[in-house]
Amino acid sequence: MPMSYCTQRLRSMSLIILVSALAACSEPPPPLTETVRAIRTITVSEPASGKIRRFSGVVEAATTSSLSFEVPGNVQEVKVDVGDSISKGQVLARLDEQTFQLNLDAVQATVGRAEAELADARREWDRLRRVVEQSPGLISEQALDQARTNYETARKNLGYSSSRLNLARRDLERTELRAPFDAVIASREVDAFQEVNRGQKLFDLYVEDAMEAAISIPESEIQQVYLGLAGEVRFPASPGQTHKAVVTEVSRSAGAANAFPVRLTIYAENSRIRPGLTAEVTLILGGEQEEIAYLIPVAALVPRGGGTESHVYVFDDATSTVKKTAIEHGGIRDNNVVVNSGLSAGDIVATAGVSFLRDGQQVRLMEQ
Repeated sequence: MPMSYCTQRLRSMSLIILVSALAACSEPPPPLTETVRAIRTITVSEPASGKIRRFSGVVEAATTSSLSFEVPGNVQEVKVDVGDSISKGQVLARLDEQTFQLNLDAVQATVGRAEAELADARREWDRLRRVVEQSPGLISEQALDQARTNYETARKNLGYSSSRLNLARRDLERTELRAPFDAVIASREVDAFQEVNRGQKLFDLYVEDAMEAAISIPESEIQQVYLGLAGEVRFPASPGQTHKAVVTEVSRSAGAANAFPVRLTIYAENSRIRPGLTAEVTLILGGEQEEIAYLIPVAALVPRGGGTESHVYVFDDATSTVKKTAIEHGGIRDNNVVVNSGLSAGDIVATAGVSFLRDGQQVRLMEQ
């Protein structure tokens, strides 16, 4: 009996252990966490066609304005300072308006007197004309002419006084200096309680989102620069950033050292690009019909795997993923591929381990 009981007990325990093991085997494995791969990249910027020339210049605002009062006076208040963003119609400074208000009151009194004189002259002329109509010969022609002259003089005096009133009102309005457009204050040359003259410069403004790079092109190369020529701009103050630009102004006369001033509009919405920054401009000097290509390392090419198209992986900064992108290339040059189409300046291309990447994979950029 004891042996049978022990045997049965051992069998029960073995069955429990077996069931527990089978249950453990049936549970799903924990999900695998995908490791975010770090990739080495380059930023597409180096042109491969034409004659590459780099010029140093300076950033200037495309739209600027100098502001001044249109009337002289004593500055009562200055409401903005250098670096402030302003809106169209905003009051920037105000003159003491007391003198202008007194002048307006005086001219209004003159207008009232002129209106009364005109009314008297009109009544007198109308009265003499009625007398002449009713009793010809009773009023002399000379008296009638004098009444008409007095009426015309009074009418002109009223017109003159009304014009002076409009000017006085306008001068009073001009005691407030307002912004002509949305802009940024570049410089301020006025303080409160300062006496200023009409036309004296008080503020310089510039439009923040319209910047140009001003450079000088030597006379030996100016013939290859034309309106619409594409270029790239870098700023030593912001290393690693490249912005597209296009030539929008080419001077017809040379300046210092027989160099021709040239301006390029910078396509960038970046508040850090400000007037006065040093700009390094890259231009491709060739023919207007010459296409621009770019150089990327051979290692950036994705193995074809039997296909005929060439591809690279382009990093998308918004999603931190890579996109498999088709390109057309024009051969190899010094361990670099000449890309004719498919890429643009500023694209970030993976240059190592591309065999282990896939379209849409999340990655992170390897620190340079």
